[in-house]
Amino acid sequence: MEDVKRGAARRVAPARPGAAPGSPERRGVRSAGRIVSLQVGQGHGFIRLADHRDVFFHRSDVRDGNSFNDFAVGDAVLFELYDDAVSGPRALDVQRRRARQ
Repeated sequence: MEDVKRGAARRVAPARPGAAPGSPERRGVRSAGRIVSLQVGQGHGFIRLADHRDVFFHRSDVRDGNSFNDFAVGDAVLFELYDDAVSGPRALDVQRRRARQ
């Protein structure tokens, strides 16, 4: 029999919520909404969809090149809506929506 040490088969945390280690990141449906709540000190907020559902996002879910601290309540944003069966809907890859020209 092999001698197995405790913790030798440790799992690595996924890069995105729900993504299995070594697998491509799971993505959601491209969506739009408005920021309705920001907890800057805690690093998270909520985005309201057109159907009035609120979706959680964390500062780590903000797209590269954007800063969580630059967002304000009322900002229109684009994101990928990921429905996690365990923790509920979450906004990934959040970015400010540019005005149409």
